[in-house]
Amino acid sequence: MSSVTQKNPIRLFVAHTWVEDEDYHRIFEYLESAPNFFYRNTSTPDQRPSGDKEALRESLRRQIGDAEVTLVPAALYRRSVEWIEFQMHCAKAYDKPVIVLEPFGGKDTIAPAVQELADDVVPWDQRQLVDAIKRQARHEETTRFDVI
Repeated sequence: MSSVTQKNPIRLFVAHTWVEDEDYHRIFEYLESAPNFFYRNTSTPDQRPSGDKEALRESLRRQIGDAEVTLVPAALYRRSVEWIEFQMHCAKAYDKPVIVLEPFGGKDTIAPAVQELADDVVPWDQRQLVDAIKRQARHEETTRFDVI
């Protein structure tokens, strides 16, 4: 286990369906503004491979295989059940932890199939997201306390 540094960023895969998605971009907005948090994105939603479903699956396997942790925006599941289930099962097959982000705005629920495969479920909160990534990818416990 090694800590997160600029030279040793956490490699993360964010579930996607090769379509422009607000939640996908929002994750990176949260991570970019986190102080002293370094990551490398292994997902390539802008590089949809040509070919059949198997070519798409192979591309996803590579992206997930390169990652230490998988992030799944829960709302994406309802838009593409088959692809999100594939990505979550693939992460599990590679023994990669899966962090699920609650539906943005909190009005929706998380599908039971998604909940079942999640190692961690976090709200859209930068600190909780970063802490979950560090905990799941590198087993780093944060020693932060909430001030009330």
